[in-house]
Amino acid sequence: METTAFKEVLMNAIRSAGHIQRDNFQKTVNFTTKESISSIVTDVDLQCDRTIIDIISEAFPHHNILTEEHGFRNSKSEYTWVVDPLDGTSNFAAGIPWFGVLIALFRKNTPMMGGAYLPIADRLYFAEEGKGAFVNGEKLIIPAVNLNNSLVAFGIDYTDDAEYLQFGLKCFGWLIKNTRNVRSTNSLVDWTLLAEGKLGATVNLFTKIWDIAAPWIIIKEAGGELTHLIETELHFDLSENGLKTNYPVKAGKAELVERLFK
Repeated sequence: METTAFKEVLMNAIRSAGHIQRDNFQKTVNFTTKESISSIVTDVDLQCDRTIIDIISEAFPHHNILTEEHGFRNSKSEYTWVVDPLDGTSNFAAGIPWFGVLIALFRKNTPMMGGAYLPIADRLYFAEEGKGAFVNGEKLIIPAVNLNNSLVAFGIDYTDDAEYLQFGLKCFGWLIKNTRNVRSTNSLVDWTLLAEGKLGATVNLFTKIWDIAAPWIIIKEAGGELTHLIETELHFDLSENGLKTNYPVKAGKAELVERLFK
């Protein structure tokens, strides 16, 4: 199938949700806590989610859609849209401009294209399998860098698993000792800064499929890799159970990623 139609729908959906976010930024929003104190949902998340689902469903009514807020609509298609309608919700609710939209289109179990949009900066990142990665039409190439002289992003969320929390703090300490310094927006901004070569690597111990599907192909097409922190390969789970799967991940140029936590 011609992928131009897929791209047009992705671009329409991602910009439409981004405009909703921009229009509501720094205004009073209602939010509720989800599974933990570090996870909230606002009215804007839900509005963006509905808008994206409507746009995709109108164009491709038989495609699967998996979103953070509405779960998995399984139509038994080989194509699945994976959506984070508002990534960085806590930042958005606090009036901090580190948020945006993430949409990836899978063919079977692998992303074939993905987009990330930062509405306040009006920066739209897009990648398609075998065709490169771009921001506002400019090609992205992640440069080779030295870990010791790089800024690295690190993300970690609330957990009541004391052992895993200690593991996270140990990772954080290792990064402090082995990089120039550590930064964190705990949002898609970390991945986009990596894709632009402004960060040397990104590590996040708490991500779901909608957080990393689009960044995975953007970083890959920009010459880097996003992989599992511990296991040898990253396997996306497109199922109801996959909604609950946590992916501890690391990303950057392959040779640098290999050095992380050695």
